[in-house]
Amino acid sequence: MVKIKRTNSRMSAKEFAKSNISKKENGFFNTIKSIFILSIAFLLAAGVSFNLYLSSLSPIHNLEEFKPNIVTKFYSADGEIIKTFTAYTYSRVDIKNVPEDFIHALIATEDKNFYNHHGYDIYGLARSTVQNVLAGRVVQGASTITQQLARILFLSNEKTFDRKLKELVIAARIEKTISKDQILEMYMNNVYLGSGAYGVEGAAEIYFNKKLKELSLPELALIAGLPQAPSVYSPFNNLDLAVQRRNQVLLRMYKMKYITKEQYENAKEAKVKLSTMPRYYTTNKAPYFCDYVIKELEKLGFDETDISQGGYKIITTLDYKTQQKTNEAIIKNLNNYGLRGNNQQAAVFSFSPVDGRILAYAGGRDYTKSQYDRVQAVRPPGSAFKPFVYAAAIEKGYKPNDLIDDSPVTIGDWSPRNYGGKYRGKIPLYKALTVSSNVCAARLIKDVGIRPVIQITRVLGITTPIAYDYTIALGSNGVKLYEITRAYGAFANGGYVVQPYAIERVETSRGKVVYQAPKLKVSHQLSYNTAAIMTAMLKNVIKSGTGAAANIGKPAAGKTGTTDDYKDASFIGYTPNVVTGVWVGNDDNTDNAKSVQGGTIPALIWRDIMKVATEPFGNAEFDYPDIELSGKSKVDTVKVDAKPKEEETQATQDVNAETEIPQNHTEPAVTPSDVVKNFKQNQSSANNQPAPTPAPAKNTAPVPIPMAVPESLH
Repeated sequence: MVKIKRTNSRMSAKEFAKSNISKKENGFFNTIKSIFILSIAFLLAAGVSFNLYLSSLSPIHNLEEFKPNIVTKFYSADGEIIKTFTAYTYSRVDIKNVPEDFIHALIATEDKNFYNHHGYDIYGLARSTVQNVLAGRVVQGASTITQQLARILFLSNEKTFDRKLKELVIAARIEKTISKDQILEMYMNNVYLGSGAYGVEGAAEIYFNKKLKELSLPELALIAGLPQAPSVYSPFNNLDLAVQRRNQVLLRMYKMKYITKEQYENAKEAKVKLSTMPRYYTTNKAPYFCDYVIKELEKLGFDETDISQGGYKIITTLDYKTQQKTNEAIIKNLNNYGLRGNNQQAAVFSFSPVDGRILAYAGGRDYTKSQYDRVQAVRPPGSAFKPFVYAAAIEKGYKPNDLIDDSPVTIGDWSPRNYGGKYRGKIPLYKALTVSSNVCAARLIKDVGIRPVIQITRVLGITTPIAYDYTIALGSNGVKLYEITRAYGAFANGGYVVQPYAIERVETSRGKVVYQAPKLKVSHQLSYNTAAIMTAMLKNVIKSGTGAAANIGKPAAGKTGTTDDYKDASFIGYTPNVVTGVWVGNDDNTDNAKSVQGGTIPALIWRDIMKVATEPFGNAEFDYPDIELSGKSKVDTVKVDAKPKEEETQATQDVNAETEIPQNHTEPAVTPSDVVKNFKQNQSSANNQPAPTPAPAKNTAPVPIPMAVPESLH
């Protein structure tokens, strides 16, 4: 029998305490051991991850042979390259041929410790890190010249912590690979300096038409101040800001004792003598449109450097054939009638009322001589505004065949008169619009009211302040060509407001889509019935009225417009698929020749463009029922009280005299042959100097109507 030795299961308190202490010690050391093992594992994993991260970065060998790639390109919808952001001239400059003053200016401005750091400024980095952490995003860069070079050569311009980390690592690598002078040389040869200039040599040629070594101290300082914000400080864009920035550079040079006080004082007072606009812009096949695209990209969060150096592929909505014809039609028709001066201008805006795609865009006759965008200029539309008065009347219940009295009328102290003093008695509404009767438009707004007319313009997308005054019926109030053309789109598509857009998508150099145009937003603001009636009446304007010169041989509608003393002439018209607005006038608001009316040059430009723009759609008909325009009506003739309603009297009394409309302004019907025959009185050409910045049209008081703009228009 086996004996089993039994142990006492009970232990003393002292023995229990000793046992517990031993267990705690073992647990403590085991914990320390585990933490140590985990730390080693973490460090090993971090090391592996960091090495993998480093291996993902671009190699930096052969830096001295680097040359910038062709960067961002703009494409039309049909695949034509319409703009490239590439160097105007890529002239490599050796650092030994760079003026010492420029090197000093650059270092004083961009990186005062350049020759003392290893790629990054530890103090600046610490300061920016605190600011970025507090903001939760990258808001402050503190980039050295080496970091900027790293970004130019290998990285994007996205403001993220990851990109900033990569920038620091690559900058350190660059510092170990090439010398400080080589870094500086590469930076000077590849930095973007605005207006198509890559590198300091290119900038010297573009801005001053000189070699870099030929530039004066103030000229060198101006260029040295550009890298921070090339577009903002470009002297072509804003000379005053460019001079302010130049003087900041000069002050920093003085404080760092690179120049004397006398040199500083003399340089900051120096006048800037720029070259003419560089040839770079003449290669831009749709320059005004591309400027508009750039502004839209900036709204999407792209900055100028992103756009110019990001290597993006920007696919736009532009129809290249239509844009070509637009450019051609402007020059041809202006020149044919002797309007050859830089002051004598035209603008065109064309888009699809179906989906909002911008098809053509021209802000002037010659971008190389004037970059001012007249599509966005505020100018009086004249009679092209009348359709909004008629639309308000239709919304109120008027019918196209209702009779209205085409005879002299006085409303308050306002007595509009028809062109040539011609009056027709009682005529149907559609006829009054066809012949562009001033007195009929005045009677209508008196009966309908000012407020409903302004409301119509607001919901259709016109945001420009409009005076609360009867004279707006004749187009006395300035509006943008862009906005009034957009508003006409609602007549074409059944009453929907469509937001025009220019960018279909943005792709990276590797084909990744980083932006896609969102699903179209539309807002139904005008009744289908009103849109149909307005289209029927405006078709008649082209068929037998003031817009006869715009006839393209297919269904189309439109309206002419001519302002006081023939200062502005417009034609806004549309087919079911394309809406196009044309403006002709002088930048300085002086008179055109009397023969320049909406039904002449603007209508002819519109006709030339629309023949091409509508080709893909054949002879498309409007999706509206037939509306009989007969002049037969059961409704009484529209009557207007000789004395305005009390609530509206004050409005007419308060109107600014500057908003007066011509007293004789019903445009006669014309044909294309009439236009050619009647307009052979050539004006003397203006000098060939670039036109001054156009004087803004005289604005009127804002509308005291709190109207919300449709969501689609924000």
